[in-house]
Amino acid sequence: MKISFHGADQGVTGSCHLLECVGKRILIDCGMFQGGRELNEENAEPFGFDPASIDYLLLTHAHLDHCGRIPLLVKRGFEGEIITTAATTELARLVMLDSAGLQEEEARYQQRRARRRNKKSKVYEPLYTTLNALNTLDYFGRHARYDEALPVTPGIRATFLEAGHILGSASILLELDEEGQHHRILFSGDIGYDGRAILRSPGIPPEVDTVVMETTYGDRLHKQLLPSIEELYDVINETIGRGGNVIIPTFALERAQEILYYLREGVEKKDIGHYTNVFLDSPMAISATQIFQRHPECFDNRTLKLAHDGGDPFDLPGLHFTRETADSMAINQITGGAVIMAGSGMCTGGRVRHHLKHNLWNRRSSIVFVGYAAQGTLARQIIDGAERVNIFGEEISVQADIHTIGGFSAHADQAGLLAWHKHTGNPETTFLVHGEPRSMQAFAKKLKNTRVEMPAKDQSFNLKNPVLT
Repeated sequence: MKISFHGADQGVTGSCHLLECVGKRILIDCGMFQGGRELNEENAEPFGFDPASIDYLLLTHAHLDHCGRIPLLVKRGFEGEIITTAATTELARLVMLDSAGLQEEEARYQQRRARRRNKKSKVYEPLYTTLNALNTLDYFGRHARYDEALPVTPGIRATFLEAGHILGSASILLELDEEGQHHRILFSGDIGYDGRAILRSPGIPPEVDTVVMETTYGDRLHKQLLPSIEELYDVINETIGRGGNVIIPTFALERAQEILYYLREGVEKKDIGHYTNVFLDSPMAISATQIFQRHPECFDNRTLKLAHDGGDPFDLPGLHFTRETADSMAINQITGGAVIMAGSGMCTGGRVRHHLKHNLWNRRSSIVFVGYAAQGTLARQIIDGAERVNIFGEEISVQADIHTIGGFSAHADQAGLLAWHKHTGNPETTFLVHGEPRSMQAFAKKLKNTRVEMPAKDQSFNLKNPVLT
C-alpha cells in the first residue's frame, strides 16, 4: 500500500493523488494548476506517473483544479474507469469542454500574436482540444451513490460521502485489503460548511487510519454567513444608488447559483431596495444552473421544499442569462444600475476581465469578490490593493470600491476543518494538501494525536509504515 502526491502539494490547485494497492493504481482527482504563468506551464509537464498505468480515477468533484487535466491524462494514455457521482459527471463534462474551448481560443490568439511579431517558428498548441475532452467522456463509468460502499476492484471498496462543497461533491473513503492487512484511508476532497443555501451540510466522516485533507482556509475563520449576505445587499444598494455597476467575479459552479439564490431572497424580502438588472454573463454558469435544477437529490431541505412547491431557487426579476458574445459585449454599454456576474472567479480568464476593464476605473462602481483567489491571479492582485493592473495588455487604474466577502466561501474554515478531522478519530497519519504553506502550517499546529505530513510534489509514502519511499 503506497500513496504519492502529484498536485495541490503545498499549493491550492492541481489536486492529484495516486494510491497503489493489490496491484492496482488508483488516482484521486486530476486537476489543473491555476495561477501565474509558471503554474500554467506546469500543466504541460509529465504527471509524475505513467497515465497508461492508471486503472481507476475517483473524482471528488468537478472544479477545474480537481478535474481539469483528465482530458490530458486520456490524451497521454489513460484507459481506465472514472468513477464519481452522477451530478459530478454532468458538471465535469461542462468544465472540461469549457476548458478545452478556452485553451483552443488562447492558442489561436497566441498564433495571431506571433504572426504579427513575425515569430513564425513558435507553434502554440492547446493542452488538449475539444475532441480530447469529448473522448474523455467515454471513460466515465459507474456512478457512486452517497454512503453506499462500491466495490472498485477485489480488495478495494470506495464510499462517497457528502462533502457539502459543490453539487455532487464528495469525500472518498477507501477500504483496502492487501496481504491480510486492512487499511482505511479518507480523502477529504474539498469540504464545505454547515448551513449554506442549496446544498446539504458535509457528512460526518468515519474513523480511519489515514486522512488526506484540504487546508485551503486552515489558518483563518470565515465571516459569518448572515452578515455576509447583508454586506452584499448593502454594497448593491449603495452602488446602484450612486449610479454604478456591481461586478462579481463568479465561479460558475456553486458560487453563481448561491449568489442568485441570495439575490432572489433579497428582492423578495425587499432587502435590495433598487430595481436592478442582474446579468449572469457566463454560458458555463448558465448551463451549470440547469444541471443544478436536474439534481434536486443534492439539495438541502429548504431548497428542496422550494423546488417542490413550484418555485425556482435561482430566478428573480430583472435576471438576464447572457450566452452570446455579442450580448456580453453589449453589457459594457451599461454605465450603472447593473449587477454583473461573470467568470472566472479568480479573474484568470473569461468574460469578467472585459467587465473589469470597463468598470475598475469607475469610482461609482464596486467589485465584489466572494471566493478564494490564489497567488498570482488578477483577483489576488486587486484584493491585495494594486493601484493599477494589466488587462488585455492595457494598464487599468483601480478606482472602484473593492469588497471581499468571505462568508460565501465553499470551503470550510479552520474551525470547520478541525471539527471534520476530529470525527476521523486518531488517524495514524494526516496528510495536509490543497493549501498554501502558511495555511497548512497553522492548521498542523492545531492537530493532536496524529502524525502530520505536508508532502511535496511527487513524494511517496508507504501506508503500512508511513515513511518516505
